Amino acid sequence: MTSNPSKNFIICLLGALSVISPFAIDMYLPAFPQVAADLGVSSAMISLTLSGYFIGMALGQLFYGPLLDRFGRKKPLCIGLLAFIATSITCVFAPTIESIVVLRFIQAIGGCAAGVASLAMVRDFFAVEESAKILSRLFLFIAISPLLAPTIGGMVALTFGWKAVFIVLAMIVGVILALIYFLLPESHLPDPTISLRPSPIIREYITILLHPRFKTYALSGAFSFAGLFTYVAGSPIIFMDNFHLSAKTFSAIFAVLATGFIGGSQINVWLLRRFSSEALFLRLLIVQVVTGLVFVAGSWHGLYGLYSTLVLFYIFLSCAGLTYPNAAALALAPFSRNAGSAAALLGFVQLGVGALISTGISLSTSRDSFPIIFILGATSLIGFIILLAGRKRAHDCPVSEDVAAA
Repeated sequence: MTSNPSKNFIICLLGALSVISPFAIDMYLPAFPQVAADLGVSSAMISLTLSGYFIGMALGQLFYGPLLDRFGRKKPLCIGLLAFIATSITCVFAPTIESIVVLRFIQAIGGCAAGVASLAMVRDFFAVEESAKILSRLFLFIAISPLLAPTIGGMVALTFGWKAVFIVLAMIVGVILALIYFLLPESHLPDPTISLRPSPIIREYITILLHPRFKTYALSGAFSFAGLFTYVAGSPIIFMDNFHLSAKTFSAIFAVLATGFIGGSQINVWLLRRFSSEALFLRLLIVQVVTGLVFVAGSWHGLYGLYSTLVLFYIFLSCAGLTYPNAAALALAPFSRNAGSAAALLGFVQLGVGALISTGISLSTSRDSFPIIFILGATSLIGFIILLAGRKRAHDCPVSEDVAAA
């Protein structure tokens, strides 16, 4: 086993781990019509398989945190990836939509180990002052996945059928698992003092959540990043229902706007050479709030056409690409011994806020674009208010290398 892999190799491998769940979601989307036709169910029923995955991701985040701290990073991660591979293959033989929903839930619990572990290993492998730069590079992988995964999934489903999508997912994760097992060194030695009993685990999560730095930056960052979930859930309504664009044109617009948050995350690496994460997060969140409020005000008065809407979305999503890595790095900075639990709770908070908002949009019967734009502006404003309320206390609280529950 390679004992000293290069920095770029580690970043690429952590990036690959970060996109397992996004690929599992996005590769499957183009196969919806095939699955519905094959199983004889409605598209609404097929959407339950996505809901099952999101629920599994949210709950699995909390499940893996203590395991990654107690047993080291590699063992729980490898077991989670094996569970992902096994359920992916089992999905091929699932006879009903109900069985696929259950299997996707289990698949998500296995797959989310990758996202939690990659965040924790950023804290393990790299210094605190480097974290935001590394997270920006990981975000590049995450941001590209909505561009690649649907295209790959669509080609696979069209050529080999929807069941082949799960086989390809299993093969991709199998390669990542082999690289992790044979080439990546353990970044965190097992710590038998980490308890796996429910009461200490809950106390530790509460301790982490109440830490001024974590509470401030995790929550404000989650509401800032929630704009991306709002956009993903609401963009079909805005562009296809309201602007009457074709599916092909919508796909092209989706790809163009994706370059906003991809570019934002990479510009952040350059900006961090001149500014601190705290300064960047505050300033960029202000830009995001102003953009959101301008978007809401103009939409209320019917001022914006297609091109104005695209420009405002691009600015807003670029801000999300810039705020996310800085907020995550600031939230995780105080934690070393229990970085796995902190990363798990961070993922749960971010995914939970975004998933609640996007689910609400998906379940709404309204096809008007204004409520979506309003949510976009409101979430960024809530994030800014949270930051203002907790910023001074978070700044005055020293970064400890061993924050843990008593």
